[in-house]
Amino acid sequence: MASVKNLKKDINYTLGDIIEECYVWELVNPKADTKKSEAIIDEAIDTFDVLIAKVHAKDVENKKAHFKAISAELEEKANNLVSKINQL
Repeated sequence: MASVKNLKKDINYTLGDIIEECYVWELVNPKADTKKSEAIIDEAIDTFDVLIAKVHAKDVENKKAHFKAISAELEEKANNLVSKINQL
């Protein structure tokens, strides 16, 4: 991990792109029920809050391993959210 700053940017951009994709789906499908896409947006926001809180945690013994774990969790959660978008 190059820096904490880059990790924060990765979290922000990745989850922001997922939210944007939900909004695009809603615009393309105006007659569709948006409850599922709104749930995905809410889940992305919750994921963002959790990951940023983990980045800002001060009581970490091994910072390098901690940040790698956060990065891996981001990838896992993002893949999960993208698969949910694809199912819409």
